Amino acid sequence: MKITSIKTAATVGHGMHLWVKIETDAGVTGLGECVHGGTQAIATIEYLAPKLIGRDPFAIDAIFEEMRRGHVFDGGTGGALITALTGIEIALWDLKGKALGVPLYELMGGKFRDKIWVYADCEVDPGMDFDQIKHVVDDVMERGFTALKIDIDIGAYSTTRGTQTFTVVKDKFNYTAGQIEHERMIELVDMVTRAAGPGMAVAVDIHTRLDVTSAIRVATDLAPYHLMWLEEPVPPENVDAMREVKQHSKNPICAGENLYLRHGLRELIEKQAVDIIMPDLPKCGGLSEGRKSANLAELYYIAFAPHNVSSPIGTMASAHVCASVPNFLVLEYHWLHRNYWTTIIKEKDDIIKNGYITMNDRPGIGVELDEEVASQYQYPGTTWFK
Repeated sequence: MKITSIKTAATVGHGMHLWVKIETDAGVTGLGECVHGGTQAIATIEYLAPKLIGRDPFAIDAIFEEMRRGHVFDGGTGGALITALTGIEIALWDLKGKALGVPLYELMGGKFRDKIWVYADCEVDPGMDFDQIKHVVDDVMERGFTALKIDIDIGAYSTTRGTQTFTVVKDKFNYTAGQIEHERMIELVDMVTRAAGPGMAVAVDIHTRLDVTSAIRVATDLAPYHLMWLEEPVPPENVDAMREVKQHSKNPICAGENLYLRHGLRELIEKQAVDIIMPDLPKCGGLSEGRKSANLAELYYIAFAPHNVSSPIGTMASAHVCASVPNFLVLEYHWLHRNYWTTIIKEKDDIIKNGYITMNDRPGIGVELDEEVASQYQYPGTTWFK
């Protein structure tokens, strides 16, 4: 079996959802997905495609590493090149699974679990009152989820204290949190946890927006709340700074969504600067890299909770990795209010039920794209599997 073509299609999603289709002379095809690579990833795939024609599609790791090392000066450690290779890598896994008639988790050594726990990233605005927040939380609970995440980084917020109204407009370059901003972050967590009750796990994301002192203050004041984690309180580039925040936090610290390859996560893991790693598998290098990162983290008893803003294709691909490693915790879901989550797949059925993805025995990823429906959301200026 030889690769005969590599094609792409993109839709408007969380930025852009980029699908990669690989065809062979045996008539077997594979579909992968990558995110956050933009049109640069499309151009990179088009550039790499001729180098892959005629190759054995089963040599997944060898192809990935050859392309990465061969283009190290073009960004072989991160960015659009790695994301483009990720889309190709996932498509190769899907193709191999279909050719052999087995689901991906079987190719990865089998599964540790049949069901993948999923949390809902929900939209809680800094200006919401308790009733508004409860409405958001109730919606998540009614959909069957038992875990959710909120963002507490504040761009602009107004509040009335007594007879005075205060407006917080966050300096987009300064990482220091003022008093009102700090207090509002704590208030948001308090309202969400009260609305959710003890049966709902709550994670809190700060999107790297704080400096060390501000992050420690937030972590200290959130100590009474039994959070699933506090996510990226400081930028991940300085691992020692992240570790300092972790040492002051009673809640687990989670980071890694913007790091690439196991190489990018290595120092974070080895210095035990976090309790949980969260690589985005359809972005950071793919399924092999995801498993290698999870296995490295497991040596340090660090949990694995992948970031995920993909369509059902990338989400299900990530789920296979989650099933195949022992230290998996929970997988993200970021499509709460997008009606085409189920319509763009041929199955027309939600892969998430009652807050879990149940692994099936379908070959490959186990989900097929409905190209006709998905093309209705085509990203402007892109081609459709040509």
